[in-house]
Amino acid sequence: MDVARTAAIAGVANGTVVLAGEQTAGRGRLKREWISPQGCLAFSLILYPEMRCLPGLVMVAALAVAEAVTAITPIVAELKWPNDVLIRGKKVSGILVETGLRTDCQSYAVIGIGLNVNLDSAACLKISPTATSLSREIGRELSRSVVLCVLLARFEHLYEAFLRGEPVFEAWRARLTTLGKEVQVLAGGMFYEGVAEDVASDGALLIRMGGGCLMRMPAGDVTLKVSATGGQSTE
Repeated sequence: MDVARTAAIAGVANGTVVLAGEQTAGRGRLKREWISPQGCLAFSLILYPEMRCLPGLVMVAALAVAEAVTAITPIVAELKWPNDVLIRGKKVSGILVETGLRTDCQSYAVIGIGLNVNLDSAACLKISPTATSLSREIGRELSRSVVLCVLLARFEHLYEAFLRGEPVFEAWRARLTTLGKEVQVLAGGMFYEGVAEDVASDGALLIRMGGGCLMRMPAGDVTLKVSATGGQSTE
């Protein structure tokens, strides 16, 4: 992400990809550590969209990953608001979007995508108890080059559709597993609890609070509330 941001500020070509075979100092949302051992696909994509398009980039990226997974494997991937890709409730991919302005006032976006492609159970456990990989789920390794090509092709298709005003939002919303469930959201250093009722067209989560009011969450970290049986979502 740092290399890509420097390149974006310098004005490299739109669509430039910065690829890492392994990351030893990766970061995720909320300044969390992001582990990307060998076998993962980790890359950053540089774009120069208009500022009005920036909120929709995480939708496009998450949907592109989910559609790529489904195109390459027999797996139907789901999405956890706002940016995690899940397989059977376990996290296989995460997305980080960072934006800024160049000195010429041109907006830029760096979209970081990490996808666990070829990791065994032990490697997944080192990342998180709730992590999985494509190879673990289908029982064989995949070519990371092929996965990257399919993913970028899906992203390009969806991004161009998004810029044309086509309903990418509806396809993204349809894959969200968060909706209709009781959730706890960490936002601005505070916790909020309620039912994830819907998402707005800009991707904000709409939560029905206990008192009946509808709260809008533009960003945050979501977990499912612990049930009476002790079950909860991935983080």
